[in-house]
Amino acid sequence: MKPLLAAPVETPDLEQATRSAEELDVPWQVVVHNDPVNLMTYVTMVFQKVFGFTREKAEKHMLEVHQLGRSILWSGMRERAELYVQQLHGYLLLATLERAA
Repeated sequence: MKPLLAAPVETPDLEQATRSAEELDVPWQVVVHNDPVNLMTYVTMVFQKVFGFTREKAEKHMLEVHQLGRSILWSGMRERAELYVQQLHGYLLLATLERAA
């Protein structure tokens, strides 16, 4: 019986996704956009629950969304910003994540 010869195994090429420190440190913004569906009182309540805003601060941002079409609610690290956007989506608000300029 002949011994089986193993075929040479090639080492796979590994791709490594790297981000520069600058890319990681860039602040990200949580932006809420105006929509014709949600009541102003509801939006104010959501801002208070998600961000812990006072009623006055939540109303200020709600009015900014209503009058200007959008408001930047928070700025900071991307991972936390993504969490906030996800929470706002859970309350059916139109929110996006943007890189701070």
